[in-house]
Amino acid sequence: MIKCEKLSRDFKIYTKESGLKGTLKSFVKREHFIKPAVIDFDLDIKTPGLLGLLGPNGSGKTTLMKMLTGIIVPSRGKVTVLGYKPSDRKNNFKKKISLVMGQKSQLIWDIPVMDSFLLFQKYYEIEEKLFKKKLHDLGERLDTIKLFHTPVRKLSLGERMKMEIMSCLLHEPQVIFLDEPTIGLDIVAQKKLRQFLKEYSEKKKPLIILTSHYMADVEALCDKIVLLLDGKKTFEGLIEDFKGRFKRKKTIVFYFDKPVKKKFKEWTKEFHCEWSANDSQLKVSVSDDRLKEVVIKAFNSFPVSDFHTEKVGIEEVMDEILSHC
Repeated sequence: MIKCEKLSRDFKIYTKESGLKGTLKSFVKREHFIKPAVIDFDLDIKTPGLLGLLGPNGSGKTTLMKMLTGIIVPSRGKVTVLGYKPSDRKNNFKKKISLVMGQKSQLIWDIPVMDSFLLFQKYYEIEEKLFKKKLHDLGERLDTIKLFHTPVRKLSLGERMKMEIMSCLLHEPQVIFLDEPTIGLDIVAQKKLRQFLKEYSEKKKPLIILTSHYMADVEALCDKIVLLLDGKKTFEGLIEDFKGRFKRKKTIVFYFDKPVKKKFKEWTKEFHCEWSANDSQLKVSVSDDRLKEVVIKAFNSFPVSDFHTEKVGIEEVMDEILSHC
């Protein structure tokens, strides 16, 4: 479905000294440097599913998405999506993919949402009866039917993102690119959108490539991830393998009958600790080999009423990786 070989993209960044002197100087000679955004990226996806694309700001995620959809032409390397060369932007190719960017709307701001949907119907050549059925089905599942005739600018951020998702699914694309689809949404809206995407993926079987700053999005939806750092692919595989590759840790949650924070400080300096507001609950991140030691010490020294362990989440793994970059 997607194949990339040594895919790379460089950007020419122009610089200018401040002030009038710098402006006049730039008329004669413009200084610039080359910034690589994606470097020798390889990827081979043969089957549908949910793939998470992770990385910090500036790692090349959005640039890669734009190359896969044909918005940006690669500097070097090869890429095919569904057998097409994306940068050719052939109509048949565009009818088989969708791109949603959380920070950029494809709906027309000042007109009702339905007018934008009708425009997409004509663009994708969706038969009238089928269009109405898809619109109704998606509207019911996302609870947006009552908002179809509201101007986009009058919608809340969560409502607008639901409409953006709807607009990208009307033509039932085979490959869906979601770039930060839950950015700015509250926790409830994020959960609802995740649940919808999971159900849609199971029912329609598209390939969905998702980028997100919310690790909960990736952990809830994706089985497989690709990690980009400084434009280079540094990991590709299952989420569980990703967690275990860097450090095997667990989180222990202790519950106390009374606040014990001051006493506890001395022997937890070496661990990452999170306290509850009233100091009666503590989360401690420890490596597997020290788990037993910490639990025994806590029970011997303090009024532990209960405890449980949790596997380290993908967010903690990402924090650890980025802290060493």
